[in-house]
Amino acid sequence: MAFEGLTEKLNATFKRLRGKGRLTENDVREAMREVRLALLEADVSYKVVKDFVASVTERAVGTDVLDSLTPAQQVVKIVSDELTKLMGGANAKIAMANNGPTVVMMVGLQGAGKTTTTAKLGGLMRKQLQKRPLLAACDVYRPAAIEQLKVVGGQLDLPVFEQGRGDPVEIAQNAIRHARDHGSDMVFLDTAGRLHVDEELMDELKRMKAAVHPNEILLVVDAMTGQDAVNAASAFDEALGIDGVILTKLDG
Repeated sequence: MAFEGLTEKLNATFKRLRGKGRLTENDVREAMREVRLALLEADVSYKVVKDFVASVTERAVGTDVLDSLTPAQQVVKIVSDELTKLMGGANAKIAMANNGPTVVMMVGLQGAGKTTTTAKLGGLMRKQLQKRPLLAACDVYRPAAIEQLKVVGGQLDLPVFEQGRGDPVEIAQNAIRHARDHGSDMVFLDTAGRLHVDEELMDELKRMKAAVHPNEILLVVDAMTGQDAVNAASAFDEALGIDGVILTKLDG
């Protein structure tokens, strides 16, 4: 798994801390250097690592921690708390529409797993929230993209709206009308991707956003791209104002 190597390194660091019993400020700072190295080796952004280590160190070298009976355990808890805060301490939920179907635009670069994720998310909404999702094939450029959505949608027994190679914005609008007419309360728009961010892609997505007013715009990112995922997320957010990011291939 993606986090196994990081987990092993952090566990080794904490094991050494626990073996010391009483801790000094130097012990904590040495442990934080090892935590910093482990995070950097896991391809975490340098700025994120710097801020994270500074925050943990500030809390961990306090007198109330070092003078306690279990300082090592408290340091471990501080690291755990800060990691939870860094990754997001609360469950994120899709904003549902008050009237009409909830529209979710799925965006991202080609090869990130957007089409499969679209179907999986639709299946999850049906299973957990008893929703009636409709998948809309708005990627009219990639070979077999429409067929792929139909296949993965069929595997989950989800309806798929497609109109072939027409205008993606019109397809999205027609999909929402179809959802209203046929009792679907969620529409997932599987939009086109590119091998890299370009003006043509963003212009199409902007037109679609303006036409359908989605309740959520979710960016699908390949976790194996490492820190470059941050650049992609920044570009999509600047152009569209994304509401969330889904990381795929975390088992890679």
